[in-house]
Amino acid sequence: MTVGTAFEKARADERAALVGYLPAGFPSVDGAIEGLRAMVDAGCDVIEIGLPYSDPVMDGPTVQTAAQRALDGGVRTRDVLRTVEAVAATGTPTVVMTYWNPIDHYGVERFAADLASAGGAGLITPDLTPDSGGEWIAAADAQGLDKIFLVSPSSTDERIAMTTAACRGFVYATAVMGVTGARATTSALAPPLVARTRTTIQHQNRDLPVAVGLGVSNGSQAAEIASYADGVIVGSAFVRCVLDHDDRREALTALTTLTHDLAEGVRRA
Repeated sequence: MTVGTAFEKARADERAALVGYLPAGFPSVDGAIEGLRAMVDAGCDVIEIGLPYSDPVMDGPTVQTAAQRALDGGVRTRDVLRTVEAVAATGTPTVVMTYWNPIDHYGVERFAADLASAGGAGLITPDLTPDSGGEWIAAADAQGLDKIFLVSPSSTDERIAMTTAACRGFVYATAVMGVTGARATTSALAPPLVARTRTTIQHQNRDLPVAVGLGVSNGSQAAEIASYADGVIVGSAFVRCVLDHDDRREALTALTTLTHDLAEGVRRA
């Protein structure tokens, strides 16, 4: 199943899609695979796997802590690809979220080929924009991979148009300014950003989902965002489940409980 198919299926069910994130290698390579599979079983429609990086400028302290633990544990890009392969085998669309430096170092065409071979659906690149991402766009197109770029409340209409034109799979709308992290309330900036982005997509005569991320931590927030967006992206709250539970079974239970709450939220909306 492709990312687009997952969003189409959710739309047919008259709900938003739930996108769940964990970094590869956290708390271990096998532990991350186990956790991500639990999230799939509990209701995630799309899985987003983080590639741990030593200079995560967009990540908040929760994700930074998890990524550092993964790096301290020796995780490598090959482990990320193994994680993708294991999760994609469930039939759930699986994308990688990564800063650009590790991909550039690995080799752009090589990474695209290896990601496709592992069953990955595409890549989210928070620090790469379409106007500087020609090499990745070409490599992704050659492998049939989705290219997921970000728009933010500060994006101009021209920037949104350029970004959406280059996207395939979905557009990642960052709901708040600043770094990632679960928040007590969702951002008032998100609805107008989604509306602006959708208007631009309509003018391009495209049918491209808009998913909102950064800050969702419970089902009520997921329901709020699902009332106006095509997808709800949750990261830090899932990472916190693992950080707060050293016991493997307790961590899996926490991930499952949170996923159920979020999945109920997107359906309630």
